[in-house]
Amino acid sequence: MTTATRPQLDLRELALDRPGNSTAGPKARRKPLLTRYLIPGGILLGFVALLSVAISEQLMPRHEVTVIPVLTSRAEVQQQGTPLFQAAGWVEPRPTPINVAALAQGVVEELLVVEGQSVNKGEPVARLIDIDAQLALRQAQTILQLRKAELESAKADFKAAELRVKYPVHLEATLADAESSLAQTRTTLAKLPHLIKSAEARLLYTKQNYEGKQAAEEAVAGRLIQQARAEYSDAESQLTELNQRGPYLQKEVATLEKKVAALSSQLELLIEESQQLNDARAKQHYAETRVVEAELAVEKAQLNLDRTTVRSPFTGLVLNLVASPGSRVMGMESSAGQSSSTVVTMYDPAKLQVRADVRLEDVPLVQPGQPVEIQTASSKNPIKGRVLLPTSTANIQKNTLEVKVAIDDPPTTIRPEMLVTATFLAPPVPESQREDVQETERLLIPRDLIITSEGETSVWIVTADRTAELQPITLGKAGTEEFVEVVSGLNPTSKVIATGQQRMKPGAALEVVGEASLGN
Repeated sequence: MTTATRPQLDLRELALDRPGNSTAGPKARRKPLLTRYLIPGGILLGFVALLSVAISEQLMPRHEVTVIPVLTSRAEVQQQGTPLFQAAGWVEPRPTPINVAALAQGVVEELLVVEGQSVNKGEPVARLIDIDAQLALRQAQTILQLRKAELESAKADFKAAELRVKYPVHLEATLADAESSLAQTRTTLAKLPHLIKSAEARLLYTKQNYEGKQAAEEAVAGRLIQQARAEYSDAESQLTELNQRGPYLQKEVATLEKKVAALSSQLELLIEESQQLNDARAKQHYAETRVVEAELAVEKAQLNLDRTTVRSPFTGLVLNLVASPGSRVMGMESSAGQSSSTVVTMYDPAKLQVRADVRLEDVPLVQPGQPVEIQTASSKNPIKGRVLLPTSTANIQKNTLEVKVAIDDPPTTIRPEMLVTATFLAPPVPESQREDVQETERLLIPRDLIITSEGETSVWIVTADRTAELQPITLGKAGTEEFVEVVSGLNPTSKVIATGQQRMKPGAALEVVGEASLGN
């Protein structure tokens, strides 16, 4: 079997000859060369230029910053009592649990209450071991009795000193004795001349008697002559003694006169007695002070003994038993810790509050005094409350803010740490806003990121081309302690710089390394 061969087709035979093709051939070949190389070359150069700019931007130093998104919340003006949102919460004492502390240092002997028990004001809740306090009280009482005895002795000394000043009979007796001695001496001195004359006459008589008997020696016995001589010698010595006594008596009179004068001055001035009186008065005051000091020591010891019985400072319920029998409490020692003296914690059942975790987007709807409806499984009927204030405690994980809600007239069935659901109701609004419901958007940012300079407020933001810009803003009235409303200058997509803005200048290139949470 043979295969038929087909003639090959030459495409050049199909080409049509046009006039002028011979002269336009070279130009037609050069034109594709220009479009083939110039246009791609231009595109390549443009790409290289863009690549160079991109590489140069990457190589330029950039500030590393973290940003925080603008919080967008819904704000509604609703009719009074309309539910706005709900939040979970826990019941707690308002404002805090009260620590019932032992004011004396010691060891707990026994607890007299249990958790949940109702306790009246002044009722004992615990007792400490009091043997040391009893001994200290007895010692203080003994010292007080001793101080009182010392005071009685000081009073007696003061009374005696006072009488010695008022009636100085001891000085008067001494002065009278001195005056008597002076009078006797003066009398003796006055009698001295008469005594001398008498002695001289006696001397003359004895002399004549002696000489007469001596002349009649043969007719007179010798014994009589000797007796007459002795009498003569005695009269002579007496006269000599009387003549010598005068100067001595004069000196004795002068001395007694000085003594009388001194005693008179002493009686008049009473210097020593006055000093004794002042000393006795001072000793009495000192003794009285020591008695007061001892009385204070007794009162202190009695107080320490009384403080071994820990009593309730108010009427309420026991929340927790902190100390146990045998544990040591530090009392009012300066080195004691905050809870080292706490025996039990209590609370007033009429003063309770709810610690509600409110979502950050609902925070702008919270106002102090706002009505709240509280529901819990332990109460069949809803419980009324009111907002106290938002706190500054935000939860990073839950992105919530704690709000304190006071419970009005708490029922007896609720206790601290019970889980509740708080429904926040719309507060009273002006007449012009009661009929219509208005809804707006609010932008919130953290207060600590706001920069205030020369009366203007601004924040650092990241622009679309990743550069820094100090954006002026206008603040509103809404907000919390942590967040504030921005009414102009930002939009919901704005990125506010949270960290790394130190020494930053407008237009600086930025590198965003992370995003901070609004709960921070």
